[in-house]
Amino acid sequence: MDVLLLADTHWPRRARSLPAAVWDAVEAADLVVHAGDWVEEGLLDELEARASALLACWGNNDPPGLRRRLPEVARGVVDGVRVAVVHETGAASGRERRLDAAFADSTDLVVFGHSHIPWDTTTGRGVRLLNPGSPTDRRRQPWATFMTARIGSEVEGFADVELHRVERPAAHRA
Repeated sequence: MDVLLLADTHWPRRARSLPAAVWDAVEAADLVVHAGDWVEEGLLDELEARASALLACWGNNDPPGLRRRLPEVARGVVDGVRVAVVHETGAASGRERRLDAAFADSTDLVVFGHSHIPWDTTTGRGVRLLNPGSPTDRRRQPWATFMTARIGSEVEGFADVELHRVERPAAHRA
């Protein structure tokens, strides 16, 4: 399966629309995973309408309407791979240990957000941890980002995890 990983879209506070490259990736993906901080329900509505499938959770900036519609931790099995999606995982220091304790017996992949900092590691117990960054709010990062991946039994779990840089339109560059 071709999977698009998103987090921290902060729509419409940080962008009036998702970048064109993200919408292209939505159209190409078999599954869109969003790790919270949507901010407004309109983006959830649009992704539900345009994505082939969606696995998503709410984040700390999401209002009650989004929290009613989405779980704090979303879980699914994607072509044999057990996936958990959560917004916050705490400080970078000790993250692998904490997530091993929380997810190792039930999860192969944890997708998370909150920091806006891309992350790709594997815990000591073998849980893959991915944070796609943010496609709309780069914060202290040089680029806004998102990830794509191939997930499933045909690739024995994960393959081709790729971090994509989001180019800002020329009108928005300083």
